[in-house]
Amino acid sequence: MKYLHSDENFLGLDLEKYYDYKNSGFVIQQIPYEHTSSYMEGSAKGPAAIVKASHFVEFYDNELEIEPYLTKGICTLEPMDFTGKVDKAAVNFIEEETTKLLNDKKFVISFGAEHTVTYGLVKAHAKKYPALTVVQLDAHSDLRAEYQGNKYSHASVMARVHDLGLNICQVGIRAQCKEEADLIKASANIHTYYNHQIQNDENWMDDCINLMTDHVYLTIDADGFDPSVIPNVGTPEPGGLKWFETLTFLKKVALKKKIVGFDIVEVAPKEGSIISEYTLAQLAYKLMGYIVSFDREK
Repeated sequence: MKYLHSDENFLGLDLEKYYDYKNSGFVIQQIPYEHTSSYMEGSAKGPAAIVKASHFVEFYDNELEIEPYLTKGICTLEPMDFTGKVDKAAVNFIEEETTKLLNDKKFVISFGAEHTVTYGLVKAHAKKYPALTVVQLDAHSDLRAEYQGNKYSHASVMARVHDLGLNICQVGIRAQCKEEADLIKASANIHTYYNHQIQNDENWMDDCINLMTDHVYLTIDADGFDPSVIPNVGTPEPGGLKWFETLTFLKKVALKKKIVGFDIVEVAPKEGSIISEYTLAQLAYKLMGYIVSFDREK
């Protein structure tokens, strides 16, 4: 596997034993696939921007009182090349590359451009963990059967995941069409926690976690956060998730379930503003900390 060295890798790690492929438990994929963006473009630059911003993240987590990278090591792979690959071919490529990493017993973390990439990631993880729950933090349901004639659109990614028969828990949803709302009501596999509801429900986190199976895959669309937290996204929606609210939820998931992989997608970097990619780099490292602190055979 071709991986990045200290001046280019996640956190800017300079001791190779903590970032080489062989010794690292965490492996970061950069997936700059952007083909169906429907509003603001630019998410293809997101994966590299998160990695670059991570060079300014402190190694020490003062909540957990550890330096998470010391426990597992973090290998950052070179960006995937999608030349000549779109839609089904792109999804299949992502699935194949992710499967290789899982077969090597790596914990796969993916920084993606548009949300479509999650379909390939979930397909790979579902082969290893058939009773998988996909937990989606997002402003949008992404449950359209197709969008602009394309069933591989970012707006349809969770519909494709639903086609796999997997359990889905959606958190932070606040924008959807009637088709999506109807599918949610009709499906026993989709559990949606709308953001206007969870603001007044102190039990929503535990209720949501109780609906999850033992193995959880997290997909985090940057627009799931409120624009005051993550402003630079393709389709911002007001009234989103806040920082500590989200961390509390993710910590609870890590404590009660086994997180087997996660992705962060849809950040669209803007010149002169680094807060979005820096915050998402912090989020990725925080999740690694939760995983090494609380992970056990569940």
